[in-house]
Amino acid sequence: MTGPSVPPPGGHDLGTIFGAPVGAIPARALKPRRKRGRLIWTGVGIVLVAGACAAVQVGANLGYDDALVSFEATIDDAEDSALLLDDELIALDGTLAVASGIADADSGTLMDAATKETLDAAIADAQATVSDSATVREQRLPSAEEKPTWAWELFSETTQLHSDRAAADDLIDDFDAAVVTAGDAAGAVEDAGAAAIASAADAAVGFEAAHVSARNLDIIALRSAAERVQQSGENLNETAAAAYAELEAAASQMLVSEQAELAEKSGPLYDARLEIEAFARSLAPGVLLDFDWSELVNGYGYADSMGGYATWWYHDPGYATIELSNSVAAYWPSARSQALVAHEVGHTISVKCDGMYDDSTQENIEAWATAWAISMGFTDVANGTSAYGAPPQSMIDAAAGCR
Repeated sequence: MTGPSVPPPGGHDLGTIFGAPVGAIPARALKPRRKRGRLIWTGVGIVLVAGACAAVQVGANLGYDDALVSFEATIDDAEDSALLLDDELIALDGTLAVASGIADADSGTLMDAATKETLDAAIADAQATVSDSATVREQRLPSAEEKPTWAWELFSETTQLHSDRAAADDLIDDFDAAVVTAGDAAGAVEDAGAAAIASAADAAVGFEAAHVSARNLDIIALRSAAERVQQSGENLNETAAAAYAELEAAASQMLVSEQAELAEKSGPLYDARLEIEAFARSLAPGVLLDFDWSELVNGYGYADSMGGYATWWYHDPGYATIELSNSVAAYWPSARSQALVAHEVGHTISVKCDGMYDDSTQENIEAWATAWAISMGFTDVANGTSAYGAPPQSMIDAAAGCR
């Protein structure tokens, strides 16, 4: 049996723990230190992850907000473009309504055929433009959804906002193009419409010359309407359309009254009556003359007697009516018939020479008509001399200045 170990001289007994090799130290002696280090690194990791998540969340929010601002600005621009298109389409609809009314009112009497074809084509093109533009306008603008909360949702919605903004940009292009197209269509219709009604107004003079037997008031209505159309210039509006409608109505009424007048002149003396009326108009160019024919006028017309009577109006333009007995036509073209007609025209031309003689008495009125017939070279006593006597030379000289 061995006794307690005795340390060598000069040595120390460190005991079983302190004197053991390092590798022999029990594991539990280091555990508290290792656990504390792990906790520190875990905390650091959590902080880093949390910071990264926060950064991602902040970035997602900022990215979404920027996308939303850009999207809303683009939508505002798109809405402005849409409103411009609405205004342009309203204007085009108004122009189309006026032009269509003009086209419908055309009877083929006055309007130039080529300009009418151009107007019809412009109207058809504009109607197609209205239809196409309405389809463009029906496209709906995108809208933003309520802002989401989480980063992954924000990223997804940001991508959608960018896509919707691009789509809105495309709509702006569509709206702007439609505005230009609608404006061009309206301009084409306005130009064609203005040219069409202008051609009708220009044709009024020739139409009147071709229908001189129409009643004076109908001719005056035609002139007034043509003047109103011309005053409208290149403006195609309701005023111009109304003037054109009046022009067409006046032309139509002229045709009706002309036929009625010619029907009244029918019979064996028809050709002579028309010749006499043309003769009278040639003596007083520019004076509107109506003619009425009867068996008796002013008590004359039986046997070889002739009767005439004139009524005139100092309007602008002045106009007159000459009544003649059938015997004037029966003896046409005798010097007597011509002289009597010249006397009546001498009355009517007063509308062109107002103030050249004193018309306050019937005696002066008849002397003037006689003097005027004489100044025109009609010397047969039917010029008024036989009924009212010879006028003074001074009046004949004055009447020579009235043409």
